[in-house]
Formats: sequence, C-alpha cells, structure tokens
Amino acid sequence: MTLVNVIDWPIAAGLACGVALGALGVWLLLRKRPTAEELERERRRFLVQSGRLVDGMLLDVTEVEAADGRTLTMLIYSYRIGGVDYECSQDLTDIRGVLDTGNVRAGFPCSVRYQPGNPQNSIVVAESWTGLRAGIPVIPAYEDPDPLDLSHLRPGRG
Repeated sequence: MTLVNVIDWPIAAGLACGVALGALGVWLLLRKRPTAEELERERRRFLVQSGRLVDGMLLDVTEVEAADGRTLTMLIYSYRIGGVDYECSQDLTDIRGVLDTGNVRAGFPCSVRYQPGNPQNSIVVAESWTGLRAGIPVIPAYEDPDPLDLSHLRPGRG
C-alpha cells in the first residue's frame, strides 16, 4: 500500500506509536522484578565496592518480629559524619552465616561503610566484608628496657 494522502502519514505514525507503547506495556507487566532480598544484596555489594569508611559504635543486636511473622536479626549502630550523628540498623537475617551475633558486644567500635552523597545509606556487615572488630585493642604498658643515666649532666646533683 502506498501512502499518498497527507492524512495517511499521521495515522500510520499514531498506529506505530500505539504498537510500541503496547509492546512496552506488555514488557513492563511480564518482566522479572528483583526481590527485596536481591535489592538488599545489591545495595550491600555497592557499598562494599564504593562506600567510604568511618568509625562507628555498636549499640545492640536485637530480634524483631516482622509483620509477616518472621523473626529479623537487627544490628543497631551509630556513627558521625561532618558533625552529624547517625543511628542506623541493619537487617542481618539473610547473612547469618557471615556473622555470629553472639560475638557482637554493645559499646565496641566498628567500621561503617556509607554512601558519600547519602550518608544514611550504610552497612557494617556484608557477604565479603565486615566492619566488626575482634575486640577493643589492648595497649601494652611501656617498659623502658634501658633507662638513660643522666647523672653526668648535672654534676653534684645526681
């Protein structure tokens, strides 16, 4: 069919746009959407790769009952960036194999990875990284193995 009339071109363009929009609608309805667990895993991976580090403090590990009846393990922590204090929590339910929650102690320091443009987007534990420390570092007492003999500097006062 040859399009000869001036009115035939807008009709053909409208039909082509309608078919394209219909195909896009079908694709949007039938595509596979990521689950909440996949989105959270991707967020942790992004923060491990591109997040900045800051010192934080562990506040608590607690069990919370979800609306769907599951029990969630939440890690509560705080950190400070640019004079602003943040207090956040991270759901550890999906990564229980990475972390033993019995070893987490309130008041211990930790490292927090956060997104620079969005500092409340942060994590302490991921599949390939952990900001938890084994314990509070113990600084040994200083013992001078060879004290200096200064008696020759001030004669008679030694």
